[in-house]
Amino acid sequence: MNSFVSQSGRILVVAGVALLGLVTQSASGQQPKAEITTYKSPACGCCRGWVEHMRRAGFVVKSQDVEDIQVVKTTYGLPLKLASCHTSLAGGYVLEGHIPAEVVERVLRERPKVAGLAVPGMPVGSPGMEQGSRRDPYDIVAFDKQGKTSVYESRR
Repeated sequence: MNSFVSQSGRILVVAGVALLGLVTQSASGQQPKAEITTYKSPACGCCRGWVEHMRRAGFVVKSQDVEDIQVVKTTYGLPLKLASCHTSLAGGYVLEGHIPAEVVERVLRERPKVAGLAVPGMPVGSPGMEQGSRRDPYDIVAFDKQGKTSVYESRR
């Protein structure tokens, strides 16, 4: 009898936790977003700006300062011509540079067959690179494991 009661109690606890998760999720109106791990230089202010942009969009971001960011880029197969100041990982994708949160949401939702996305360089007006009203045009570039690239989306 005791094992039945304790088993029933466990089932009720698990069901309650699951229900609490559903209520919390529906109250916020948003699905939980993927966790992002961002590797950056400890001194980079624009990287911190991008991390905050992603957090404001509802992502959970683990920010890790590294001394040699090139090692991270090489480890995850980023084509050097696409490099920017920080490298992130989310949902099996490599995310390089100042990619807008809504584009990260889209790639995680649509799941294209690419290794990742990049915003090469540090275009003014991209998330984390806001400087007044200036907005430079830039491309968000998709890349595969062989280094082949294509424009995923343009910002003008």
